[in-house]
Amino acid sequence: MKWLAGIAVVTGAMAGCAGSAAQRDGETLDQTIQVFNENMRWERFEKAALWLPPRQRAQAIDDWDERSKDVKITDWEVVKVDPHGAGEAHAQVKLSWYRESEQIVRETRAVQTWEKHGHAWIMVDETRLRGDEMPGLPEAHVDVPKRQGSR
Repeated sequence: MKWLAGIAVVTGAMAGCAGSAAQRDGETLDQTIQVFNENMRWERFEKAALWLPPRQRAQAIDDWDERSKDVKITDWEVVKVDPHGAGEAHAQVKLSWYRESEQIVRETRAVQTWEKHGHAWIMVDETRLRGDEMPGLPEAHVDVPKRQGSR
């Protein structure tokens, strides 16, 4: 009987470790992007948040949960990934989504900025590139050059 209790403790501990690890050593950026966006698609927000900086996770989960009451992602596709050195990359992702209140499928292109921290990739920014404005997806910050002669 004691061995049964021991197995339960070991199994529970292993499940806890597996559930808390966002990434495995050697997981590629492409795999990370795939898993993150798949978790977002299926509204597994606590899992998706594991790929964000720790200080942003709780707020992101709350924001995503609130948005999911009306906005539903129906599909996503990684269009391209542009590495910027060994520790940063920009992933362009096409999102198909709709508002339950409207029932109109829309398409938005987003850019996700990923940074390598140790062995793990973390998404540090996500903005709309083009397409329909999507609730909860910030607009890209564009620096508009000043015209000559203007102050």
